[in-house]
Amino acid sequence: MQRGEMLAACLLCWSCSLCVVTAIRRADMFPYGTLSGDLILAEGDDETSRVLSLPKPLYFYASHFTQLYVATNGIISAQDLPMEKQYVDDGFPTDFPVVAPFLADIDTSGGRGQIYYRVTETPSVLNRVAQEVHRGFPDAKFTPTYAVVATWEHVAPYEEQSRTTGPSNKVNTFQAVIGYDETDSYVLFLYPEGGLNFFGTRPKESYNVEIELPARVGFSRGEVPYLIFSRTEGPHYSVTSDEQSVKNLYQVGNTGIPGVWLFHTGNRYSFNNIVPASIGGLLATLPPGALSLDTTTPEYTEFEEYTDNSFDPDNQEEEDDYPLTGGDPEFQPAPAGGDHLGTPPPASPNAPSSPSEESGPQVSYGSKHDGQIARFITDPVYSQDVPPAGPKGQQPEVPLEVVDIYPPYNNEPNLSPGGHVISVDEGDVDDIETGVIQYTTENKETCARFQQQCSQNAICSDYATGYCCHCQSGFYGNGRHCLPEGAPQRVSGKMSGTVTVGSTPVELNNIDLHAYVVVGDGRAYTAISEVPEPVGWALMPLAPIGELFGWLFALELPNSQAGFKITGAEFTRRAEVIFYPGNQRLSITQTGRGLDDHNHLTVDTVVSGSVPFLPPGAEVTMDPFKETYQYYPSVATSTSVREYSVVSAERGSESFSFQLKQNITYRDCRHDNRATTLETLQITMERVFVMYVKEERILRYAITNKISPVGAEITRPELVNPCYAGTHDCDTTAQCIPQEGQAFQCQCATGYRGDGRNCYDIDECTESLISCGAHAQCVNLPGSHRCQCQSGYELGFDGRTCVDIDECSSSPCHISARCINGLGSFQCQCQPGFYGDGFYCSQQGAQTVRPKSQCEQHRDSLQSGEGGRPSVGAFIPQCDSDGRYRTLQCHGSTGHCWCVDSRGQERAGTRTPPGTAPRDCDRPDEPERPKTHCEHHRDSVQTTSPEGYPIAGVFVPQCDDNGQYIPLQCHGSTGYCWCVQNNGQEIAGTRTVPGETPTNCDNPVEPERPKTHCEHHRDSVQTTSPEGYPIVGAYVPQCDANGQYRPLQCHGSSGHCWCVDSTGQERAGTRTPPGTPTVDCDRPDEPERPKTQCEYHRDSAQATSPEGYPIPGVYVPQCDANGQYSPLQCHGSTGHCWCVDSIGQEREGTRTSPGAPPTDCDKPDEPERPKTHCEHHRDSVQTTSPEGYPIVGAYVPQCDDNGQYRPQQCHGSSGHCWCVDSTGQERAGTRTPPGTPSVDCDRPDEPARPKTHCEQHRDSVQTTSPEGYPLLGAFVPQCDDNGQYTSQQCYSSTGQCWCVDARGEERDGTRTGPGTPPVDCDRPVEPERPKTHCEHHRDSVQTTSPEGYPIVGAYVPQCDDNGQYRPQQCHGSSGHCWCVDSTGQERAGTRTPPGTPSVDCDRPDEPARPKTHCEQHRDSVQTTSPEGYPLLGAFVPQCDDNGQYTSQQCYSSTGQCWCVDARGEERDGTRTGPGTPPVDCDRPVEPERPKTHCEQHRDSVQTTSPEGYPIVGVFVPQCDSNGQYRSQQCHGSTGHCWCVDGRGQERAGTRTPPGTAPRDCDRPDEPARPKTHCEQHRDSVQTTSPEGYPLLGAFVPQCDDNGQYTSQQCYSSTGQCWCVDARGEERDGTRTGPGTPPVDCDRPVPVAPTQRPESVCERWKASLIEHYGGKPESQQYVPQCDPDGEFSPVQCYGETTYCWCVDQDGREVPGTRSHSAVKPACLPSVAPPTVRPLPRPSVTPPTNTDITLLYAQGQKIGALPLKGTKLDASESKTLLTLHGSIVVGIAYDCKENRVYWTDLSARTINRASMEPGAEPEILINTNLVSPEGLAVDVKRRRMFWVDSNPDMIETANLDGSGRRTLFDTDLVNPRAIIVVSSTGTLYWTDWNREAPKIESSTVDGQNRKVVVSDGIGLPNALTYDSSSGQVCWADAGTKRLECVSPDGSGRKVIHSSLNYPFSMVYYKNHFYYTDWRRDGVIAVSKDSSQFTDEYLPDQRSHLYGIAIATSQCL
Repeated sequence: MQRGEMLAACLLCWSCSLCVVTAIRRADMFPYGTLSGDLILAEGDDETSRVLSLPKPLYFYASHFTQLYVATNGIISAQDLPMEKQYVDDGFPTDFPVVAPFLADIDTSGGRGQIYYRVTETPSVLNRVAQEVHRGFPDAKFTPTYAVVATWEHVAPYEEQSRTTGPSNKVNTFQAVIGYDETDSYVLFLYPEGGLNFFGTRPKESYNVEIELPARVGFSRGEVPYLIFSRTEGPHYSVTSDEQSVKNLYQVGNTGIPGVWLFHTGNRYSFNNIVPASIGGLLATLPPGALSLDTTTPEYTEFEEYTDNSFDPDNQEEEDDYPLTGGDPEFQPAPAGGDHLGTPPPASPNAPSSPSEESGPQVSYGSKHDGQIARFITDPVYSQDVPPAGPKGQQPEVPLEVVDIYPPYNNEPNLSPGGHVISVDEGDVDDIETGVIQYTTENKETCARFQQQCSQNAICSDYATGYCCHCQSGFYGNGRHCLPEGAPQRVSGKMSGTVTVGSTPVELNNIDLHAYVVVGDGRAYTAISEVPEPVGWALMPLAPIGELFGWLFALELPNSQAGFKITGAEFTRRAEVIFYPGNQRLSITQTGRGLDDHNHLTVDTVVSGSVPFLPPGAEVTMDPFKETYQYYPSVATSTSVREYSVVSAERGSESFSFQLKQNITYRDCRHDNRATTLETLQITMERVFVMYVKEERILRYAITNKISPVGAEITRPELVNPCYAGTHDCDTTAQCIPQEGQAFQCQCATGYRGDGRNCYDIDECTESLISCGAHAQCVNLPGSHRCQCQSGYELGFDGRTCVDIDECSSSPCHISARCINGLGSFQCQCQPGFYGDGFYCSQQGAQTVRPKSQCEQHRDSLQSGEGGRPSVGAFIPQCDSDGRYRTLQCHGSTGHCWCVDSRGQERAGTRTPPGTAPRDCDRPDEPERPKTHCEHHRDSVQTTSPEGYPIAGVFVPQCDDNGQYIPLQCHGSTGYCWCVQNNGQEIAGTRTVPGETPTNCDNPVEPERPKTHCEHHRDSVQTTSPEGYPIVGAYVPQCDANGQYRPLQCHGSSGHCWCVDSTGQERAGTRTPPGTPTVDCDRPDEPERPKTQCEYHRDSAQATSPEGYPIPGVYVPQCDANGQYSPLQCHGSTGHCWCVDSIGQEREGTRTSPGAPPTDCDKPDEPERPKTHCEHHRDSVQTTSPEGYPIVGAYVPQCDDNGQYRPQQCHGSSGHCWCVDSTGQERAGTRTPPGTPSVDCDRPDEPARPKTHCEQHRDSVQTTSPEGYPLLGAFVPQCDDNGQYTSQQCYSSTGQCWCVDARGEERDGTRTGPGTPPVDCDRPVEPERPKTHCEHHRDSVQTTSPEGYPIVGAYVPQCDDNGQYRPQQCHGSSGHCWCVDSTGQERAGTRTPPGTPSVDCDRPDEPARPKTHCEQHRDSVQTTSPEGYPLLGAFVPQCDDNGQYTSQQCYSSTGQCWCVDARGEERDGTRTGPGTPPVDCDRPVEPERPKTHCEQHRDSVQTTSPEGYPIVGVFVPQCDSNGQYRSQQCHGSTGHCWCVDGRGQERAGTRTPPGTAPRDCDRPDEPARPKTHCEQHRDSVQTTSPEGYPLLGAFVPQCDDNGQYTSQQCYSSTGQCWCVDARGEERDGTRTGPGTPPVDCDRPVPVAPTQRPESVCERWKASLIEHYGGKPESQQYVPQCDPDGEFSPVQCYGETTYCWCVDQDGREVPGTRSHSAVKPACLPSVAPPTVRPLPRPSVTPPTNTDITLLYAQGQKIGALPLKGTKLDASESKTLLTLHGSIVVGIAYDCKENRVYWTDLSARTINRASMEPGAEPEILINTNLVSPEGLAVDVKRRRMFWVDSNPDMIETANLDGSGRRTLFDTDLVNPRAIIVVSSTGTLYWTDWNREAPKIESSTVDGQNRKVVVSDGIGLPNALTYDSSSGQVCWADAGTKRLECVSPDGSGRKVIHSSLNYPFSMVYYKNHFYYTDWRRDGVIAVSKDSSQFTDEYLPDQRSHLYGIAIATSQCL
């Protein structure tokens, strides 16, 4: 029986004989929980805490340790733990130091328990540890200085869900306490009553074996060094051995108290093994009511002085030599019988089921004896039983360390009783209650689910316990909120609360608070508005209100960070201010609510309490001061005392002070293992300025803040870098970057551009720097942007993506309609039986007239217009007969047309300009290419107002055919031109004014001088809105050639001009209105006289908006040189003028309309006469719109001075003039068009003669609309004075002129176009002969469509001067010519095709012979349509001179030729395809043989349509002269060629694309290799339809001769080319458009960081993670890679401190390994001097060895010789160094002495001879993804390998040829593979975690079967025992090495406790395997089943494959 069992038994017997002692209760455990300062271990099955750094070293055994780790599985370790599989199921000893109160497979996932831990020096805890040690070791002189408390509360065993119906309700609670001083350590294990309910756990990988391992309790030193290079097991001590001994833990103890176990565990000088406590004198009974009072001395060295304790006198002697230490006075126990602190504390919902650590210094133990309860030092508060918290009971508070859920702001708990802010010292930080709801991992949160919680400028990273957000480069913050570095920050919010000033309470009701912080130098300005006067003066000392913003955005000195980087934008600050000497108290609560849409921080402030009264007008001054902030998880605190001076007229100068206590709570993400040690920073407030502005009622604070480490004093300010001093001259939107000495650099903040001293906002939207995604548009913000959803969309849950608004949820449709939601819109449809547009539905038959639809209502509302008249130029929608919107809508005024949906909304991309054919709106939209930035810009410009009116002056960018900006852009309205960059940004200095030659934008821009202030000002003016619309009227300053402000500045829109100084500031009194002479800006300013009333009036007129834009239509009065009103005033916009008196009042009757002569304002006013009819008419005409804009084109009658109609009236817009009578009615026949002499209206009317035909024609033309607006473009005939048509008529719109006869009919041949001299129409007309037949024919041909478009291809006969048919006629479109007779009929046999000499038509016809059959056939072919258009593709037979069929006929369209007989019938077998020599048709016809299969196939192909047109692209097979398929077939249309067999079937792999040399089809086929991925891709493309027609536009990949993708792929349809990788995936950035030279795909292409190929480091990392099952343990090695994929210079084993340096290739730098807490200092990518440039890889074999083990280790293959069966480590060496490789599988060919291996990094299979100097060669480098296990069949000269990514097994010859796939089905994770050459059998493992197995087959893939599938887990390693003929495997899951016969019999276990095997070989009754836990080669004896040897390479990293190399084949 072991010592622990004997001790337990003795204790049990002793306790029974002494008394009945109950186990300790939960309340008797050491205090734990977050109230006691505990950290909480993350939930999970195998979690390890972050390193717990010890303040002083701890001695465990005889070794000292400075750090501890707490693990889920019931242990505490002094070094980082391996994964649980390596220890949790094993007994003692362990390989690492362990304190194990309950070592078992524990699982806290899903909230099943918590694990708390802390290091503490709290006196109450140390006192109790000292008491327990003194009781168990009476002779020990032990005074603990520190204690480590770890508590496992309600933890559960790990259970596989598949084995049980649900989780067990058995949970355990236990505790371990380590107390230590400078020399000794003691450990307490506490097991409370009812705390142990399970006593062991099942192994995870027991599989079908039903076993349960009892928990292990005890200690293990771990491995210790042995000799120099070896390690051996250290001492260990076990308390338990079986399940019963575990059950005894809470029933007995070695201290006399059941459940309490004490051990002496270490000594500084000498220690052999663990010493348990003695069991004598353990119980003492106190008199009832006895109570111990603690001492108060904090120092242990004086304990001997304190002998006054309260132990029973009988026990006094025993206890006298043991001193008691006291706790803090604040936590002294209450007197006997009294309450602790008055009353017992209420139960807290967040309190753990244990007493608070500081609530009392002692804990009672109970035992039942003589009816009394024997107690040690009873605390009356906690003597009652505390029930354990169950699942529904009280839960312990979650820790401060990680924060995820923020509390509601209106429901935050107080920080301390009474609502006051507590003061925090370093010693009592455990008391802080942050008020923050903390994170738990009950449902682990990951980036995949919660990435939207991060800022859009942050990245999300997953960690073991959750996720964290980290700001991207260029931004700062806590990851949830990120701001651009260097940019100034704005803060806005509200302030409220009640402040009592003196005795007067004043309420602040949501007054505004704003702050502005210049981050570059730490200046923070705070302004609080609308502050009532008494409070405003009194709050001046309250600078801490604004200090929050100074702390958040302080100027950072080295090794510090401002508050915003910690808190982000969501936090709560609570501060308490106590004023002295009056003791007034004011609490301040400031809550950060986040960032608004403009990236402004939102902070609400609440104040409450009293402040001292300050006299009105007082001034407050505060000296600079420093304040120390202490940082803890989720909280920052500070305490300070401030002094300030108050100077007032009443009291003079006085000094006061106040004390400030504050804490700031925030979300703190602790998942990323940041250090939890306390940190302090110091903030220095150098300049504090406070003031209250009575008139504005604004309270202002201005503070300059710097943050630095505590004590970072500046001894010589003149040496401080300006960046840290804040004296730099960087822009406020720039970051100051310190450099050496006084040097610094200014760098514009993220989102700004410039030289750092002048920075300007980058418009991310217009520069296409941001993509907002679907249904969103970008809105620029200063330094940033935001994405705004389009109409019909709203932001989704993630705050970034725009999602459709379900309009139907608001029931917009009629009650009798149903709503159909769509993307961005919705539709209403009336229900069956109802009629309407969905917005209004009525029952059918209920009324005779259906209600108006939405379209009709829309249309009618626009047609009615203002006052019942439609608005000119307004768009009127068109509705169909059912009232629905017509799908095609056109604007009658502009001529634009577009398609609309059912709601009348325009369909994007369908608008066409006037003169172009409109879109077919019934055709479905074709997929469009995405719009370019230029096209988005162009299409977003609003050229029409919402009412449909054109917006004049809008700049519309010009894009080329590819959608890119044209280099030269011009503004159509202003005439300015300029050059632009690719993104449309104007190139400075290229703008030219109208009339000036524009800049040549193709010339390179010369180097620019720096922009001046004027140029910066000019270029910063926003002339376009965020949507791209021009902002009309923006003022743009004018700069001269040197970039200086021109002295005279004018506003282009308003016409105002003024003088400016050199800074561009307006010189007062120099502004002149439009139309007045400008001031001479070069003259010095004269003394200014006071402004007159007119000047005040003029200058007060708001002609520009607050943003500086002109307000059109504003009336600005005109003043003369003396400032008096000019007598005549005119409105610049409307043109009205009127007279005013001296005070500017209008004189009645003087107003004149535009175009009328203004009144003479210098004449005295005459008595006003009543208005005449003309004046009423004139004044009633509406010349301006209700908004004041002029209405163009309105007719305004003209009245004379007496108010009568002027005899002649003219329309100002159209130019027509006419005479009117006295009533204003037009006199008939007097209207004249513009440009013609007007009628003399003063001549009396002659007796009216009847109107002539010309006059009736002229007057019937409608030249004005019913509303009086001119109708442009109407033709008005011109009549002479007698009313006859003028002989020459001209059309003013087109410029054409022609002659007419007396009836106005056009005379033929007289029309001339614009710009050509017109015909002299007065020359006598020769007698007109009647038209000839030819002329009638010619003139009847329709050459233009009804819409005026030319009809291409119409045949127009040619007539000579006499109108007769020309003998030779030619078709202008087709080029055919022929002869005609006098009637125009074609003369047979005279037609010639284009390009051939035409027939001489003047030769007389020979006597016509009758047409032959051929000629009739030929002439019957219809070559033109009835309309005269040529019909292309018709076959016209060829006849010889005698009219007989030529023996050979050819089809010009298809190129085919054939022979015909005398009847024109085709002779079988004579047809030849295009490009092949035609058959000799003159050879006699041989007897016809039957058609072959090829000929039948060929002749069955339909090459012409039923109408006789050729069918383009049909494949016609080619047959040889014997009718057999030609061995090579080619497609005439696509150009592809391929080989076929005798049946015409394509031979696989022979197809070649056009332009490449075709295959030699006569060569015999080589053994077919499997199709490659490229060939499968190519052959799967469907290029022909089921009917055999080619499918145009399909992309067919191009493969090389080996079937691999050619590096460059081109798309023949689009002309685009791009580069691809080996998998055919396009390489980003290589695509080129048609006409541009393609990229050289053989040159390496720079790849964007986010899309580069995986590096060696990343490939290695991915491979290891896969082997770890996707979740590496915390101690397992995973390569650390930097963001670029390179090896990080420091590499470590998981989270341990076992680290080393590597070079850029991942090779370890010798001598850099470190086991300490400080990682080695490694330089990135720099090798030490001893490392030379990389050598070429060559073999260095070991010498004088017969048997060598070859092992793969990352980037090398090592050689380990064997001496017999022993590992000869002294002769080991590196066989081959392979930089950049990851060698996994390895095999050896004994016949040729070659080593073969798989390379996971390069995805290759390689080999090398083992001769010295041999170099490796690549055998296979295609279509490998994750090649792992490899085997060589030396007999058959083949190799076999597994690929674990595509899950397949392949084979090839040893030179890489003859590759083929053996298996690619029913495989999940194939790993190891071996081949037994003697039997020709293949074996492999598949560690499918759901169904692992070992299979076998023959080497040719036959007879596949499963060998083993039961009782295995992760069968990694596989080998063959040739002596027994068995297959053996090592399982990393079951930890067993087993063997079995090939038939599945004879299975046996060789070894049952392996570590983590990976690969294995067998030799001479020994198994040698590589182990991932030991990182070495382990030898196991088959006979003894014991480990016999071990080899650990100097370089520690995982070993992969292993093989055995022999000098001769075994």
